Amino acid sequence: MTALPAPLPGLPLDAGGPVFREPWEAHAFALVVTLHQRALFTWPEWAQALAQQIAAAQARGDADLGDTYYHHWLAALEALVSVKGASSAAELQRFQSAWDHAADRTPHGRPIELRERDFGA
Repeated sequence: MTALPAPLPGLPLDAGGPVFREPWEAHAFALVVTLHQRALFTWPEWAQALAQQIAAAQARGDADLGDTYYHHWLAALEALVSVKGASSAAELQRFQSAWDHAADRTPHGRPIELRERDFGA
């Protein structure tokens, strides 16, 4: 039986191995897999986009402890979706603002629902 390598510092684990810290990380991961399966980008394009985001973050002083990895993942996804023309940076920002507004008006513990009025806030 081959032993698994020692886990990276800060990598969340359970009995089965690595896990996501938050549900949004799993969603971001699934979006990348789905968009690749739909041929929006190749794996080499994805790897390059992610590497660029990580390098830029490190240049800004990211300590690279693993706790910001999915922030880089999401930034790479947003950049690649924009470059590929599936969305624009402005449209992504519009939706981010709408989700922020929806989250602000939603009581704790309730599901966040995006509504048309969230886009006008």
